[in-house]
Order: sequence, then C-alpha cells, then structure tokens
Amino acid sequence: MRQIVPIVATATGTAILALAPAIAHADGPPAVKTGLAGSLTPQSASVVGTVNANGLRTRYFFDYGTSKKYGARTARQNAGSGATPRAATAGVSGLKSNTTYHYRLVATNAKGTVRGANRTFKTPKQPLGFSVALNPNPFVYGAVTMVVGTLGGTGSANRAVQLQQQTWPYTGGWVPNGNALVTDKAGNFGFPLLALNDNSRFRVVTTGDKPTVSAVLTADVRLDVSAKTSTRTVNRGSRLRFSGIVRPAQVGTGVGVQRLSSKGTWVTVRGSVTRKDSVNYSRYATRARITRSGTYRVFVKSAQGNLTGHYSPSIKIRVRS
Repeated sequence: MRQIVPIVATATGTAILALAPAIAHADGPPAVKTGLAGSLTPQSASVVGTVNANGLRTRYFFDYGTSKKYGARTARQNAGSGATPRAATAGVSGLKSNTTYHYRLVATNAKGTVRGANRTFKTPKQPLGFSVALNPNPFVYGAVTMVVGTLGGTGSANRAVQLQQQTWPYTGGWVPNGNALVTDKAGNFGFPLLALNDNSRFRVVTTGDKPTVSAVLTADVRLDVSAKTSTRTVNRGSRLRFSGIVRPAQVGTGVGVQRLSSKGTWVTVRGSVTRKDSVNYSRYATRARITRSGTYRVFVKSAQGNLTGHYSPSIKIRVRS
C-alpha cells in the first residue's frame, strides 16, 4: 500500500512529523463486462465476461432469453472480493436450435447491483434425424402393424417423408410403400401397414435432395398357430390329442407339443409335422403322453425363411392322481 509522508522545514533543516497510511482504493459496486458466447450447440452454449468485485464480497450470474426481457438466469457464483477483474463463466442448456438468444452479466455486492451490456448469440440448426419403430412387432401372420416415428431437428415439422420396403430375402432394392406423408407440427408420423405375407425390412426417408434416412426396421411375421385338445383333464400316462391349423399353409413343417418345465423352459414331449389342408392353411394332429399336470403349447417351425416359427396359446392340463 502506498504511504504519504508529511515533511516540514525547521531552523536546523527538515523533520518528519508522522507516517500515515493512504487508502489504496474505495470499496464500491462491482464493475462488469459481458463477453462473447462460445461452445455453441443446438441446445447449449457457454457465456463469459469479467467481474471486478472492487474490494467487497461479490456474486454474479447471467440473464438469458430470446429477448431483452431474458426470463432465465444461471446459478449465482462467487466472484471473490478482490480489486482486479476476474473471469466469469457459465453454461446454459435446454435451448432451442436455430434461435437467437440475448444475455448479459449481472454482479451484486453490498454497494449495489450492476448489469453488463446486452449481447446475443444464435444456436446452430439441429440436423434432421429419425426415431422409428414397428408397433406391434413381432406380430402374427394376418395381423396389422404400423411404422411410427418422429422426425427431429430444424425443419422437421410439415416435412414430407416416404416409407420404403425391402422384402425377404432382402436381395432386392428399396421400393416405396404407399404414398409419402407429411409430419405434424411435432415431427410425428405413422404409416399403417396391412397384413404382411413375408418378413420385411422398412425405413423412412425425407423426400427431395440429400434425404435423411432412418434406421432399418425388420418386421418379424410369425406363423398363426391354433391348438385345441380333446379334454383338459386326463389320467396319468394317457395320450392326449392336440390338433389345430397353421396359417399360411406350411406343409411338412415340424410340430412340437411342449410343456413348461419348473425351470421356466419349454420341453418338447411329442413331435409331428403339418399336412396340407387348403391353399390358405395347413393342419396338424398328434397324440402326446401326459404324465404330469402343467402348461402346454404347440410350436410350429417355419418351412422357409420368409416367415418366423411360432407357438399356439398355452393350454392348462390337469392330471388325475
């Protein structure tokens, strides 16, 4: 700290009367300067500035919003109590893409609150991107499913999108399925699919130049298997007749009568094959020896890879002791 030394003249020369400390600075309100924004993403940014606490304990924050009314602020932070400028930084998140934001640095101490100059930054555009799903999937032959999803990113609302399909064995190219649809204000869309005859792949693309392409969805079309028994209660060791139909027709395909074990796995207790019945479905019938009560079902393999094997609804069988 600088000192002022009073000196006076005397008859014999000069003399020092006293030593008194001088005040280096006066405590006062903070001084602030709003700096530039950086690290811009479609949803976040970093804002900076400087704060001079002017000798008093000082805290700071940033106002921000889409206008000079701001409406949001960062958490308060400590700027210390020094007498020189120091860096002030904060991160802001939850922003909208492709949007101009206003911000300013604000600091407060015992002498008052000071607001820095208003500055702006603009978040970049959010690239387009799809979120898609088949609902339901898997599903049995003859049932109806939908390709549903959302197109996100800047310009995703009211955007034309096209469903494309590739049918098993997936050696051909992608072909349009139906007409293009327009997303709603939130970027949502839904393509209804009538009953599929084969396992298929689907994807959704934006129309026009440089299309955005979704992930590929595989529709798992399972055989439609029914099962019935001649009775639900049998004597131990009796042979119980299981029968039913399979759609579409699967001639000579493996059939297995299965029982749910205590370990939660399905154990095959009897095998058979399907036989021809009509062009639309095949039929099976077999007798399985029943030695214990439990849950049973019939599983049918698929003869070709264009469909997926499936099982019937389960049947409760009770064995008389």
